[in-house]
Amino acid sequence: MITESLTYLRESDGWVKTVVVGGLLTLLGFLVVPTVLVAGYLVRVLRGTMHGDETAPQFDDWGNLAGDGLRAFAIALVYGLVPAVLVAVTAGLAAAVAGPGPRSGLVVGAVSLVGGLLALALGLLAAYIIPAAVANYAEQGSIRSGFAVDDLRPVLTSGTYATAWVTGFAIILGAGLVAAVLNVVPLLGTVVGAFVSFYAITAAYYVVGHAWGDCRGLELHDGEGEMGAERPAV
Repeated sequence: MITESLTYLRESDGWVKTVVVGGLLTLLGFLVVPTVLVAGYLVRVLRGTMHGDETAPQFDDWGNLAGDGLRAFAIALVYGLVPAVLVAVTAGLAAAVAGPGPRSGLVVGAVSLVGGLLALALGLLAAYIIPAAVANYAEQGSIRSGFAVDDLRPVLTSGTYATAWVTGFAIILGAGLVAAVLNVVPLLGTVVGAFVSFYAITAAYYVVGHAWGDCRGLELHDGEGEMGAERPAV
């Protein structure tokens, strides 16, 4: 699956243009709107791969792309708020108990450590849930589906999804290491790193999309994009 995910973009028509556009949007992600557009593209990747499509989508129909991206962004934001709020609460508690003396310093350190570990754990949990939540939105088309516990629970607790998530995480981590090496040359690292990151996250969502389709037993598209055989749910 790793090999297929890494060749997914490269074996699709117009892949150079797709990578160029995706890389530029990733590079300009600090402007928020480009990030929303990349999120919309990832929704398209999920929507296709969960039905077995092996041809990567293109950047077109920008209105629908932005709509998908905005909803996916909102879903991710909601899940990401819990760790962020916990960090803020921990910082507030640490400030409240701060005072003179070594004992106060120990209390502050303990509060910060516990809060930091909880925030890390919840952050990883959010990172684990978000791709599945966005996949459920991609399948059903409703933002509420991103929070549908009955749909998400069986997928999130399956070995198929867990393996896919770890695989995708490894791909993104590998891209991050490549970008870090490229940062030896600052401008080169920033620019090329954005393109590498886009390529990697697309490959990661390819893996997640296939896992989602397997877990949900979704119908496969035939060669012409029509629904064909149905695969059994995992």
